[in-house]
Amino acid sequence: MTEPKGQTRIQLKNRAVIREAALDVFSTYGFRGSTLDQIAKAAGLSKPNLLYYYPSKESIHAELLAVLMSTWLDPLEDMDDAGDPQTEILAYVRRKLQMSQDYPRESRLWANEILQGAPNILNLLENDLRELVDAKATVISGWVRAGKIAPVDPYHLLFSIWSLTQHYADFEIQIQAVLGDKSDAMFADAETFLTMLYTNMLQPLLRS
Repeated sequence: MTEPKGQTRIQLKNRAVIREAALDVFSTYGFRGSTLDQIAKAAGLSKPNLLYYYPSKESIHAELLAVLMSTWLDPLEDMDDAGDPQTEILAYVRRKLQMSQDYPRESRLWANEILQGAPNILNLLENDLRELVDAKATVISGWVRAGKIAPVDPYHLLFSIWSLTQHYADFEIQIQAVLGDKSDAMFADAETFLTMLYTNMLQPLLRS
């Protein structure tokens, strides 16, 4: 992310503090349920001071989403078209699961935006995301035709990976309530299960 030029060290620090506070607030209450007063309080700043850096909650939200879009695309971009298909898909599953573990607030921010109809990122979804997914779907279809993985719909394969991995961030409270004391092992157990699930799913059919 490019910060405004001419900012002092303190100003850069305050902008980062505001973004961090806004991430907490937005991921908890959603965009519509969040206020500048809440963000200012979470950042330990007065509202006028916050407005010096960002003119509105929309501007903070837009900046967070712009950074997050790039973060969200990276794991799929890292899928090596020339690599072993099962290895590459399983590595993608693990990267997405790791993101849910490392960035739960960002995942919930993303989910909240989608649930609201993606008003701030619809253009990015229909262009950047769609273009990348189309490209990777073409690669996966090629792996299927070559008999390297089982016949799967590439789009629904990717959708399933998104839902099964992001669930651990977006519904973390629900999972912890069900697992209780075992929740500490949640991500390790999830990785084991998802690796087994997709390994079995992708196993190429035996040819007679």
